[in-house]
Amino acid sequence: MLKGRLRRGGVLWLAFRVPVVFYRAHLGWLFGHRVLLVTHRGRRTGRLHQTALEVVRYDAGRREAIVVSAWGERGDWYRNLRANPAVEIAIAFERYRPVQRFLTTDEVEAELADYERRHPRLIRAFGRWLGYPIDGTVEARRRFAESVRMVGFRHPTEP
Repeated sequence: MLKGRLRRGGVLWLAFRVPVVFYRAHLGWLFGHRVLLVTHRGRRTGRLHQTALEVVRYDAGRREAIVVSAWGERGDWYRNLRANPAVEIAIAFERYRPVQRFLTTDEVEAELADYERRHPRLIRAFGRWLGYPIDGTVEARRRFAESVRMVGFRHPTEP
């Protein structure tokens, strides 16, 4: 199962931590709008945490980044954001306190359909990896959409 592969210090865990190291070294701009760093407060401890997340879609017009919690509501960062809004995000050359929103299942399904059009191999790999094979059917995409959660982060000056 995936959990075993994500144990602290494991190869996959290290791969997920590399972007955090880059952002802390002020090199996050190298990721452009593909990866962002969210700073969030722990729901129980109140401590600050930083998590690097893949951006599913960046809307330059609205200055909004959509990210996914592959583990649905079980993702720690996601549960922390449910309890307290994000303290800050860093994306490309910017850092700011975002306006955040939680996408509905219908919105998640639409984002996944768009992502599937842009990255067909990648979404199939993610689906298999998470136990939701994506076979191009609406039903498979809907099941996947119901299992994941997405959050939108918008720049505070945008409507």
